[in-house]
Amino acid sequence: MDRRSPLSISPARLAAFDILRRVEERQSFASVLVASLDEAELSQRDRALAQEITLGVLRWQRELDYFIARYAGRPVEKLDPPVRIALRMGIYQLRHLTRVPQRAAVNESVNLVKRARLKSAAPMVNAVLRRAANHLEDPAGEGIEDLIERKSVEVSHPRWMLERWMKLLGDSEAFSLAAANNELPPVVFRVNTLRASEDETLRALEAEGVGVQPSEFVPHAFIARGAASSVARLAASGDLYIQDEASQMVSLILEAKPGHRILDLCAAPGSKSSHLAALTFDESWIVACDIHPHRLSTLASTCRRLGVNSIDAVALDARRDLPFGEKFDRVLVDAPCSGTGTLRRNPEIKWRLASQDIDRLSELQTALLHHASPLVAPRGRLVYSTCSMEAEENEEVIRRFLASNTEFRLIEPRAHPSSVTGKFLRTFPHRHNSDGFFAAVMERIE
Repeated sequence: MDRRSPLSISPARLAAFDILRRVEERQSFASVLVASLDEAELSQRDRALAQEITLGVLRWQRELDYFIARYAGRPVEKLDPPVRIALRMGIYQLRHLTRVPQRAAVNESVNLVKRARLKSAAPMVNAVLRRAANHLEDPAGEGIEDLIERKSVEVSHPRWMLERWMKLLGDSEAFSLAAANNELPPVVFRVNTLRASEDETLRALEAEGVGVQPSEFVPHAFIARGAASSVARLAASGDLYIQDEASQMVSLILEAKPGHRILDLCAAPGSKSSHLAALTFDESWIVACDIHPHRLSTLASTCRRLGVNSIDAVALDARRDLPFGEKFDRVLVDAPCSGTGTLRRNPEIKWRLASQDIDRLSELQTALLHHASPLVAPRGRLVYSTCSMEAEENEEVIRRFLASNTEFRLIEPRAHPSSVTGKFLRTFPHRHNSDGFFAAVMERIE
């Protein structure tokens, strides 16, 4: 089906514009919307371009807004959202997608504004984009004297976030981390050994032109290159599961065994629960909990697709006393967090999160740990993890927990040496080319 607009807008740009509006106006998540694009309405090529424009605009938003303000002579906040989005899309294509003809980037952005019933803004959008096209050598942040403010524009991250990472890692590494967040993440998967043979699955992928490289950091994790449709097809069939290396590490450091009783307290959508089921040959008992019933429906669907039978899903609020009368050999608290370790996949988080959110989340995470800890059996393990880069959500939560729960001791996770720092699991996009994850392993000593 041809979705081309009467105003001559390509299906890919139309889809990207509509997604970016929903992200900005409804707080939707871009990756979810991109994944749900209708294959019957968009070709594979158009879906790829829509994804590239959508995520690229969100990754580089701070830089794009700098150029909009520079060439429009007005703050971006003063522009109507559809105008702002069309300008971001146009400048992103001009500066980052060199294979896209400049004429298409400019004209279709103008037509997007007209389609949004803001025809009066079309001449301004046209003028700004033509100015941008004639000044592609202008460096981002030029004219900003404050070093951190200029770097914030150059690497397209909020200043407050950059300053936090400079304190955590030092200036140079903080800038490297931010730069890595603007790169495409690799496609990483594990073979679902409950349903498929690892060797046969890898041979099938290679026969279809997919380059498969074993992970340097995680046993039985693989990086796929090329022929994304083949990976997606096998994921849909349940033969493999797409999951970042750092996420897989968390499941592994629980060291779960067949016969174990396992509690996954914040389980949806089921990546780690299903991984634990595979690691224990579907012969453990896994109680997968989440506060949102609709997310547990997704988890249940995942289990059916993967052939997992050892997981029972329970809807509950883990901030309250938990309704279990028995102890668990392994308890995983994969806590809700700021998500600052997943900015390559969810770049909109950068623009939604505020520094004060970190303290609020830290309080929630501490409460979840305190409610989970009584359910750990003697000599059992309690693993706390986040996909956050922030010390307040990670080391500080563990420090407070251990200070008031002396029956637990911290033990060093068995993982790749480069990912273990001070008895904690720590991964970084710029060091490991994975999501940024934190995990702590604690053992009940009585």
